[in-house]
Amino acid sequence: MDEMKSSILFVDDEQHLLDGLRRSLRGQRKEWNMAFVPSAEEALQVLSETHFDVVVSDMRMPGMSGAELLEQVSERYPDMVRLILSGHSEEASVIQAVPFAHQFLSKPCDVEMIKRVITRALKLKSLVGDPHLQTLVSQIRSLPTLPKLYLELTELLRRDKVSVERVGEVISQDPVMASKILQMVNSAFFGVGRQISSPTQAATLLGTETLKGLVLSAGIFMQFDVEALKIGGFTLEALHNHCLKVSRLARAIAESTGADKDGLEESLLAGLLHDIGKLVLVQSMPEHYLRYHRQLAECDGDMVQTERQVFNADHGRVGAYLLGLWALSEPLVEAVAYHHDPMESEHFAPSPLLAVHVADALVSADSEDCAVIPAGVDEHYLEACGVRDRLDEWRQLYRNLFPEGGA
Repeated sequence: MDEMKSSILFVDDEQHLLDGLRRSLRGQRKEWNMAFVPSAEEALQVLSETHFDVVVSDMRMPGMSGAELLEQVSERYPDMVRLILSGHSEEASVIQAVPFAHQFLSKPCDVEMIKRVITRALKLKSLVGDPHLQTLVSQIRSLPTLPKLYLELTELLRRDKVSVERVGEVISQDPVMASKILQMVNSAFFGVGRQISSPTQAATLLGTETLKGLVLSAGIFMQFDVEALKIGGFTLEALHNHCLKVSRLARAIAESTGADKDGLEESLLAGLLHDIGKLVLVQSMPEHYLRYHRQLAECDGDMVQTERQVFNADHGRVGAYLLGLWALSEPLVEAVAYHHDPMESEHFAPSPLLAVHVADALVSADSEDCAVIPAGVDEHYLEACGVRDRLDEWRQLYRNLFPEGGA
C-alpha cells in the first residue's frame, strides 16, 4: 500500500454491497488505499498485518457482529476512526455499539455521504498532530459528568413516566451529556436530515426509550471519582460552572450580533462545550496535567503555550477533535478549536467562535480557579471581524447577566 495515502477498511458480509462500494469509490484510489473484506474475522486478520486509519463496518454479520468488531478494534487499534453501518430495524444493536463507534451511518448509505464522513474524519487529525494524543482522544468512551446531574438523569429515566423535556433540560446542563446525545442524534443513522445543536431537542427526537437504552443499558454516561479529578486544584464543578456561564454569555453576544436561531443554538452549545478538551487531558493524562499546572504556576506562563509544551496540543484542539469525530457541526468544532487563538481560524465574521472567544475571556477574567485560567480578548481578531467597537457593550452585557462576577 502507498504509505502516503490514508487507508480505509470496509467490512460487510454481503459481497454485492462490497463490490458496489468498490466500484463507487474507484475515484478515491488516488487519495485512499482501500481494502474490502466480507467478515469481522477477516477484518481482524487484515488489521493485524496492515495499518488502517478508518474502519467502516456493517452492523449485522454472521459470527462476530459489527459492534463486537469495533470493540476489538477500539482495544487493539485505538487510533482508528470507527464507523458503523446499520439498518433502522437494528436500533438495539446500535445502542450496544455506542461506546465503540465514533459515528453511525444508515444502511443503505449514499456513497457521497460515506466519502464526506471519512474525508472530514481524516481532516480532523490535523487539529491534533501528536499520534499519541490522537489515540487518547479516539479511544474515549466516556468522560466525567457532574455527579448530581448524572444521578438526577438516571433517576428520571428509571421512572415509569418521565417528561422527555425535563430529561433534555438536565442533559443540556452538562457538557459531556450534551455532546454525547448530540453525537447520536446527528449521526446519519437517525436520519434527522439537519444538524441539531440543542440537547433538549436532541432528547426529544431520540425519545425516552432510546434515551433509557443509551443511559441505563449502554452506559454512555458514567460516574467518576470526582476527588480523583482534583489534580493541581482542578475541580469538575468549577469547570462546569464556568462553561454554563460562557454558554449563556455566548448566546447573548450572538443575539446582539443578529444571529439567527441556529447561530444562537450553536453559540450556546459551543460555550457549553468549549473546555471539554480539559476533561480529556485531566482524565487521560493526569501526570502531565499536574506537570502542566506546576509549570504554569512556577513560570506564570501563557496557558495555551504551556499546554502545547506539556501535551503537544492545547485543550481547544483536543476537544474539537473529539467533537468532530462525534459528528458535531463545523461551526461548533471551529469555535471549540480556536476559542483561545481565533486568528488561526479561517473565518472573520460574527460567529459562534467570536461569541465564545469573547464570552470565555470576559467570564474567566476574575477567575482564580485552576480549572478556569483567565484568557484575554484578541482585539486583532475583533478588528478583523469588524466588531472592535462593541467590546465595551459586551462587557456590560456580562455584568448584567452575572452581577456577582467571577467564573
